[in-house]
Amino acid sequence: MPEVFGQLPVIEPAWTELQPIQTVEKQERKVLLTCGNAVLSISVLAENLIRVRLSPSSEFLPRRSWAVAQEDNAWSVVPFEIEETADQVQIKTSQIRVEVDRQTRQITCFDKADRPFAQDIQPIAWRESGIAAWKHIETEEHFYGFGERTGFLDKRSQAYTNWTVDSLDYHALTDEMYQAIPFFIALRPQLAYGLFLNSTFWSRFDIGAAQAGVWQIETQSPELDYYIIYGPAPAQILTTYTALTGRMPLPPKWAIGYHQCRWSYASEDEVRELTQTFRQKQIPCDVIHLDIDYMRDYRVFTWHPDRFPNPKQLLSDLKQNGFQTVTIVDPGVKLEYQGNYAVFNDGLEKECFVRTRNGNLFQGYVWPDRAVFPDFMRADVRQWWASWHKELTAAGVSGIWNDMNEPAMNDRPFGDPGVKIWFPLDTAQGGEENSTHAETHNLYGMMMARAACEAMQQLRPNERSFILTRSGYAGIQQYSAVWTGDNHSRWEYLEMSLPMLCNLGLSGVAFVGADIGGFAGNATAELFARWMQMGMLYPLMRAHSILKSMRHEPWVFGARVEQICRQYIELRYQLLPYFYTLFWQAATTGAPILRPLLYDFPNDPQTYELANQAMLGSAILAAPIDRPGQTCRVVYLPEGTWFDWWTGQSHRGNTHILADAPLETMPLFVRAGSILPMMPVMQYANETPLTELRLKIWQGEGEFTLYEDDGRSFAYQQGDWATTTYRVYSDSNQTIVTVQARQGQWQPHPRRVIVELVGVGEQSFEEDGSDRRLVF
Repeated sequence: MPEVFGQLPVIEPAWTELQPIQTVEKQERKVLLTCGNAVLSISVLAENLIRVRLSPSSEFLPRRSWAVAQEDNAWSVVPFEIEETADQVQIKTSQIRVEVDRQTRQITCFDKADRPFAQDIQPIAWRESGIAAWKHIETEEHFYGFGERTGFLDKRSQAYTNWTVDSLDYHALTDEMYQAIPFFIALRPQLAYGLFLNSTFWSRFDIGAAQAGVWQIETQSPELDYYIIYGPAPAQILTTYTALTGRMPLPPKWAIGYHQCRWSYASEDEVRELTQTFRQKQIPCDVIHLDIDYMRDYRVFTWHPDRFPNPKQLLSDLKQNGFQTVTIVDPGVKLEYQGNYAVFNDGLEKECFVRTRNGNLFQGYVWPDRAVFPDFMRADVRQWWASWHKELTAAGVSGIWNDMNEPAMNDRPFGDPGVKIWFPLDTAQGGEENSTHAETHNLYGMMMARAACEAMQQLRPNERSFILTRSGYAGIQQYSAVWTGDNHSRWEYLEMSLPMLCNLGLSGVAFVGADIGGFAGNATAELFARWMQMGMLYPLMRAHSILKSMRHEPWVFGARVEQICRQYIELRYQLLPYFYTLFWQAATTGAPILRPLLYDFPNDPQTYELANQAMLGSAILAAPIDRPGQTCRVVYLPEGTWFDWWTGQSHRGNTHILADAPLETMPLFVRAGSILPMMPVMQYANETPLTELRLKIWQGEGEFTLYEDDGRSFAYQQGDWATTTYRVYSDSNQTIVTVQARQGQWQPHPRRVIVELVGVGEQSFEEDGSDRRLVF
């Protein structure tokens, strides 16, 4: 954030470079190198994970209570070798070698094939405004992740700032967004690595935008602290990265169903009519979101006495009909000295709100007009905020939707000409930890989401809840799902949503979605149909629309589009056993649910810039339509054999095909040897016990482990879960399907299993949890 006074930019002082290495000290987990007054620390945390820290003053920053990365001492001790020569210091693990040149002070990593990566081109350097490192971009290298980013998939030759903002009206060239996740993956054939910049201060990645062949990281932190994660493929990188920054919890199964939202369903009668229409039209739906108009004049943790006079009865009735309710919560608390607003009075008495350096309450303008803001960096404030969620959970709320938490606010009332502001950077935050907003700004939204997550765990201890946030930082997946904010009802936003969600998935955030139909503006019938098709793939499947716009419910655009929406929502529900297993994989390994093809085919350069196709898990390849009037499209199929979902036609991979795509059809392909568990269509996820499970299998060789639990409680954490592994392979002229004995304590409802070998036939059996072998 360079300062500008008038039209004259501040002239930055020259960089001070790291001096030559003077001493080397090996410790149990790291190597310390003194370089003049500076200290360079290289910690070995795993065979493929190192941490690099440079303090110009020789004193490293203390660990904060809100630190995202797992403590170094929490990792198992990894044996490593150190070798010193007159020119170099070498650190070796079983997977990588790290070299530090004594004279140039440059750090280079090598894999076992002696291929370099993350290679410095000059020493780490610093100046008054921050500290930076510069590294070499290999000729065939491509870059992904970076959190929530607009534009296409590959981010080479781009520059991105990590600073959370209310990114209203974002577009393909937008820099700062709602999320700030300073992590990326660099990929070239046979080699990939990830880099996590462990700084909550303002930071920036320049991936060859300023200088071809060079990427730079810069942060306004007093020290440089980053982690390098060796692959060799994205899957291994994300496993390690999410071990470092945390993994998502398993959501309730209903949260994987279809969500309906609008700003706003403004009354109890409107909500009842909406839910009745879903059931009458037999369009599955699990979740209704209530936007800000459920509140009393936008006062958080209240209900409007006229529009929602009996929320407990309403939400109870909705739940009886299979609907869960999610309410929006904003961080701004209406400033009301003369009123009886208990949230403000309680927070004021307990000193929960952010104050400026002169001791005054910081004030900004949001929906309730003048507002104050909690200091979520303090654990006691998070607990205070969590306790107020009882006003929502007591009425039956099952999930919390955190909005406006970058934080977003204006310097004058909404509707008046004004500018977006945030707390002054010298504002004290974090209580006794003596931090400032310059350090904590990027964490504000995540700490609010953490408070909501902890609130629901305390207030709904026997049921899993759903948390959604607009803003976050690295590690947000531990607390919340993420949506891509205020998009528009335009084709370019549909197109952009796929690479945005894929890059979030490659940043460790698996539970992600974009507003189906677009939030701002009016979708056309064709756009909404195509968006619902693509939205079926989103881990979070939610339609939304803005005040005074056309509503974005499945039946709004006429009978033809209504049937298309019903078809793809029903397909989503049929695939819920597959989706739920993908969520389990994300929760246990960090694997993205929706991912770019390069994740599963990292050595195929054809996938590196493929932004308009994606994989749903490792089995389903989707090629959505994102242009108006398009009734066919080119699809790239990677190596192997692929089957058209709709026709069953097979195609040999490493080729492009032309796929038909009339309005009713989103091209879908399934990998040979795939096993997809499917269930009958239900109107909501837990409508009836699952009495029939269909295994849809495509010929080839493959394996799939189905994960199951009750989908609602936390009993799975005590071992009340089950996995069943299925295999398919060929033997002479026969296809064999094997079922391994069920593992785990959870017992499913008695059910019939139908094994369908696509294009061949089907067999069925009553499941008893034992081994089976079926021959086709």
